[in-house]
Amino acid sequence: MVDPMVAIGAAVAIGLTGLGAGYGIGATGSASIGAIAEKPDMFGKTMVYVAFAEAIAIYGLLIAFMLLFSIGAK
Repeated sequence: MVDPMVAIGAAVAIGLTGLGAGYGIGATGSASIGAIAEKPDMFGKTMVYVAFAEAIAIYGLLIAFMLLFSIGAK
């Protein structure tokens, strides 16, 4: 059984990182589309920035799993 406070912490971790990643992907995605429209060979470089923004959500999911399954706890 998972402690309710740990479950809330995991929910906050994934929720806030999801919001942050969504905002980051929206901002970098729109900027990258503008850059690609002006200079099509910038596609690869701009997609790297979008991937960095998406990695934030993956880190939040990792922290949520670590909290729920007590990984790293003594």
